[in-house]
Amino acid sequence: MNEIKRHYNIPIFIPHLGCPFNCIFCDQKKISSQHQAPGKAETIAIIEQHLSTIPADAEVEIAFFGGNFTSIPEKLQLEYLEVVNPYLRSGIIKSIRISTRPDCIDRDILVFLRQWGVKTVELGVQSLSDKVLKASARGYKVEDVFKASRLIKEEQLKLGIQLMIGLPGDSFDLDQETTTLAISLKPDMVRIYPTLILTGTVLENMYLQGDYAPTELPEAIKIAMHMLLRFQEQGIEVIRMGLHPGEDLRSQGTIVAGPFHPSFGELVEQEIFKEQAAFAARKLIADYMPGRPINIYVNPRDISKLIGNRKSNISYLKKALECDEIYIKKVDGNERNWVGVSFGELSQPVIIVDRPEFIRNYF
Repeated sequence: MNEIKRHYNIPIFIPHLGCPFNCIFCDQKKISSQHQAPGKAETIAIIEQHLSTIPADAEVEIAFFGGNFTSIPEKLQLEYLEVVNPYLRSGIIKSIRISTRPDCIDRDILVFLRQWGVKTVELGVQSLSDKVLKASARGYKVEDVFKASRLIKEEQLKLGIQLMIGLPGDSFDLDQETTTLAISLKPDMVRIYPTLILTGTVLENMYLQGDYAPTELPEAIKIAMHMLLRFQEQGIEVIRMGLHPGEDLRSQGTIVAGPFHPSFGELVEQEIFKEQAAFAARKLIADYMPGRPINIYVNPRDISKLIGNRKSNISYLKKALECDEIYIKKVDGNERNWVGVSFGELSQPVIIVDRPEFIRNYF
């Protein structure tokens, strides 16, 4: 059997380069913990430093993030791509991904990118509600997102979609409508970010004047959970939830308000495992009559997600199931995202609920 090679990204941040707008929530310098775009020598140094820590047989990709790569001058795009090109020719680097805006894409741009080894284009979509896009000063409409996505697919490039929850004018229902439309675009991957209020942004002024209220963390987790489950239902991978907690982002005074947590994605996964375990246990009780104690089984790598922050999930399950004896047990294997349950002294689950079954019963 062929072993699957582990994938590594080498991120190169180019904050605000090529961006013709200053969206109300945006401060890419703080988000990327970097204030100047790297030059040629610095880009090479970043690549070499990362390569020194990556296994030789890994699948390695260069990722240009932070700015709108396709709207910076073509000469500068070419300089960045030429730096990477020797690594591509040697096979050390397998591909390149870039991020950009939906209104900064056309067929000629995509052909150029593909010729230089770009295989993935991530669009900073944020929302698929024209109302929310306008309130956030994004400068494009939903139809621009659909056009750009279609062109990316036609050029046989992978499509990534970046979404934000809790933007001005947003709501739970609008986020779910955005999810439905995003699914229709058939992206290869999705990122989900909660909206944070950063110092020095227009959104900060709106917040201080009482014109904007951020989403609370529990609500943001719930919204992201619903979105994640719906994408998983369609086989669309969500590759990140929550901003990377860089040094500047975590420094005092950078985040004014908003649902920030350094492990936001983990909290969303914990919420899912909590609900999935409760569903499995109720199914056990319904099929076999109540018993004590209740054993809950997961893959060892999912233990922290099941237990929850400070054992909050266990406390919830004891109360919800009216059972003071709940024991967590590990079952080794390659499969993830399942929960098993049994009563008494059994060492194996009698009921297993995998993620697809849980999703079918959740919605």
